[in-house]
Amino acid sequence: MAAPLSDAVVVDVLRRVDRMLTPLAGRLGRPPAVPQAERDRWWADQVSRMAAGLAAAPRFLGKLADLLPLQNTVGTAVQSVVVLGVAGEHGVKDPAERVSLLARVLLDRDLPVDRVEPLLVRAKGTYREDAFGIGGNRAGVVRTLWRTSRLLARIDDALDARPKGKLRHRALSNLPVVGVLGGYAAEREGLRRAAARTTAVLAGPVSG
Repeated sequence: MAAPLSDAVVVDVLRRVDRMLTPLAGRLGRPPAVPQAERDRWWADQVSRMAAGLAAAPRFLGKLADLLPLQNTVGTAVQSVVVLGVAGEHGVKDPAERVSLLARVLLDRDLPVDRVEPLLVRAKGTYREDAFGIGGNRAGVVRTLWRTSRLLARIDDALDARPKGKLRHRALSNLPVVGVLGGYAAEREGLRRAAARTTAVLAGPVSG
């Protein structure tokens, strides 16, 4: 059995996810001047419609996708965009709060802000937008999400806790080729649940 992931490892990965995807979430073009509840639903519905296909793509491999890190890592990368998008709607600007939020929503791991902050201070390395090719076009989005998924592979053991879709859709996703249909439905529902869980967490203290 693998040793449990330390807080330092989780924070190091999630801070990089935050630095790569927060600018991307800010560029996705949510319509202005709509009520708060509708903004949250926009991330749950519109972004999930665009992104669920990418998250479901590994399901072309059927059950084999479960034997590779692809499904959880790609799915979590896409869900991270939704979490960070909803966080932006609620004015969450502190990186430690965003990392804490990602940990709670995607990993079901309680990492309060006061535990995250010193780990961020000790973390080394700078991750800039130009280093990861974040752009406004679809190729730039896909490239950024793919790089994020590779980064998340470092904590793949923790990704099973991410929000998931309905059981029947996940069962269908185990079939080769046609599994992408079940995977698409499951990932869309998982993205909606990620947005809803983010909103629920933000209704209380982010640090838990």
